[in-house]
Amino acid sequence: YTSRLRLNLNCSPCYHSWLGGHGSALYQYNADTHLFAWLDPQNVASDQITDEDLHEDGLDLIRDYRVILTGTHPEYHSTRMWDALKAWIDRGGRLMYLGANGWYWRVAFHQTLPGVFELRRSEDGIRTWESEPGEYYHSFNGEYGGLWRRIGRPPNVIGSVGFIAQGFDLSSYYRRAPDADNPRAAFIFEGVPDEIIGNFGLIGGGAAGIELDCINTALGSPPNTLRLASSEGHTSLIMLVNEEFGVVPPNLGGDLNPRVKADLAFGETPAGGAIFATSSIAWCGSLSHNGYQNNVSRITWNVLQRFRDPKPFPTG
Repeated sequence: YTSRLRLNLNCSPCYHSWLGGHGSALYQYNADTHLFAWLDPQNVASDQITDEDLHEDGLDLIRDYRVILTGTHPEYHSTRMWDALKAWIDRGGRLMYLGANGWYWRVAFHQTLPGVFELRRSEDGIRTWESEPGEYYHSFNGEYGGLWRRIGRPPNVIGSVGFIAQGFDLSSYYRRAPDADNPRAAFIFEGVPDEIIGNFGLIGGGAAGIELDCINTALGSPPNTLRLASSEGHTSLIMLVNEEFGVVPPNLGGDLNPRVKADLAFGETPAGGAIFATSSIAWCGSLSHNGYQNNVSRITWNVLQRFRDPKPFPTG
């Protein structure tokens, strides 16, 4: 059980987290200031919607927004939050998933105490603690806890990608993939001819790091999802997450395992919307490099501009 009302000493904008990687060392809510700082010089008007707002008001709160940008680490979601965002996407919303490890744990909000919620870390997943036997169900609403993946709703169903690896030392870069030349993605790479993307940044020195997602159609990534770029060159400390293997393999780290990578992804939805996913918590830490004049910033801006355009995306 936890509450947003408790004293929070580590949420100041410049707090250095021991999990934040070399550089700014910003992590979780603090790391979202990298995104806010990017939106301001772009003169983009935006509203900030909290998890609690979305849980309380559901689809009605976000129904009229054309574009939603996530923060860097949208990990915990209640059923009402999950349902609301999925309904918004299914109605043609354009989602910019600017982080990783999203839609991972199911949580429950207290029905009468504002700001209080519950988490049950049942079965498996990357866990700082484990629920004891008989404690897998939320006491607030009776729902089964744990990974959304284990409940039949993998994160790939929402954001087109899902959690694959994590580590907290150095971040890496993306290498452009063949799908980047697909005409459907032309708007994303306008003014960006580079093969290497994001080999700079405030979080670990690169745009791909801390926690990583990837495309996996077996877990619900739409089959029309384009793999625009993938990260490479990760260290041995960036490792596959628990739910991605059974018997412990000898090559968990990014220096040996080719599955340890972040996929830059894009795909249109049947209702004329689209999803863009960076698959990395470190992505937003690269936006400000060189006075915001860099390929991570330009790609993000190109996507935001097209997503703000009311013209529907092709669905064929």
